[in-house]
Amino acid sequence: MIAIPYLTALTTYFSYGLLFAFGQFRDFFRKCIDWSPSKDLQGYAPICLGLEDFYIRRLYLRIQDCFGRPISSAPDSWFDVVERHSNDNNKTMVRTSKVTRCLNLGSYNYLGFAAADEFCTPRAIETLKKYSASTCSTRVEGGTTALHNELEECVAKFVGKPAAIVFGMGYVTNSAILPVLIGKKGLIISDSLNHNSIVNGSRGSGATVRVFQHNTPSHLEEVLREQIAGGQPRTHRPWKKIIVIVEGIYSMEGELCKLPEIIAICKKYKAYTYLDEAHSIGAVGKTGRGVCELLGVDPADVDVMMGTFTKSFGSCGGYIAGSKELIQYLKYTCPAHIYGTSVSPPAAQQIVSSIKVILGEDGSNRGAQKLARIRENSNFFRSELQKMGFEVLGDNDSPVMPIMLYNPAKIPAFSRECLKQNVAVVTVAFPATPLLLARARICISASHSREDLVKALEVISNVGDLIGIKYFPAEPKKQEQDERMKLE
Repeated sequence: MIAIPYLTALTTYFSYGLLFAFGQFRDFFRKCIDWSPSKDLQGYAPICLGLEDFYIRRLYLRIQDCFGRPISSAPDSWFDVVERHSNDNNKTMVRTSKVTRCLNLGSYNYLGFAAADEFCTPRAIETLKKYSASTCSTRVEGGTTALHNELEECVAKFVGKPAAIVFGMGYVTNSAILPVLIGKKGLIISDSLNHNSIVNGSRGSGATVRVFQHNTPSHLEEVLREQIAGGQPRTHRPWKKIIVIVEGIYSMEGELCKLPEIIAICKKYKAYTYLDEAHSIGAVGKTGRGVCELLGVDPADVDVMMGTFTKSFGSCGGYIAGSKELIQYLKYTCPAHIYGTSVSPPAAQQIVSSIKVILGEDGSNRGAQKLARIRENSNFFRSELQKMGFEVLGDNDSPVMPIMLYNPAKIPAFSRECLKQNVAVVTVAFPATPLLLARARICISASHSREDLVKALEVISNVGDLIGIKYFPAEPKKQEQDERMKLE
């Protein structure tokens, strides 16, 4: 859990309160001045109404230039950001023809496959010529090619499971699979900070959902024991099925899941384990096989393994890996497989080719070099940020590093000041995070050179001093330490 300093929490609450008060004040005078009913509605009720609309109008639109920035090049270590301007106080943004070359600290390009690759790109182009850009069909009709079968076999072998099934979108992989795996009279126990796709999938399943404290195995065991003892609501009958859902690396925290302890508890209480490896597969582990490899967990102990291809493989889509019986069942019942368009053939080829590079099947050791580099880059960058005094979340080896901002005024300040110095960062605030826990999320890539990282650290340090987000004392530099030693 994040321990917010009392003064920081107080000033953050005050800032949001001030924004809310001024927003309500302006809305009141807006109603007084424009009292007549809008002619545009023609008798319809406003389609956007309530606190969500208020938040967008009075808070989000003020800083929307910090979000949704368009780019005009591949999301490599450096990319081109299209400049925008607004003539109506940020209500609408207008693109210009100018671009700015920026250091990319926001894309999920963990292994650098999103840019042109000497092995992957030619094969993706050949596949585009052979199969076209889309199958224009679902998997159960005309959307399954030999390439899709090869991809599923390749993924299953890579993650260490008997079989796998792939989908065209990572978000849908969670939100469409969970209602198929479990329904009414079933129990889902979910980590409190699981991704929105898991939350929506759990809600859509109709199962009873209980939450345990983030990454806390002891509380998971408490919840499991309580729910098993109590049984289903009203009837108190035993649950038909229990699934515990966790993530390998939590996307907003950068923390590694305590998988060995969680699996031990699930085995003890006969609950299934569902592991979302969207941010960990390909990025961590000696050979890129995710948190199971990193933490020494046998993939056979994880009942359902989920992952996406958008982070480490430079493509799109997601997968579910498990037993042959499970995968066959999903092929018969999952709406995303039956009704959704299959993965684009060039995207499928990109995934297959990138896995071959990771495993060294391209005849080189580039895959091993990429894995070593992402680990070195991540640990170096995290260590340096912490030495500077920033509050950085997450664990070593994780390429995701959130820098806590807290105050709403510091969200646009950090983003805009970094962009002025040609560093593109992603800032995250409510509703993606709790109201008080706004942050900048840094994503490190194997394509970043040491010079890139040093430049980024210099810019972030200067901006941190400017807006006051170094919440801890900085460590003295080596030169200062040496001088002190000499004086002593």
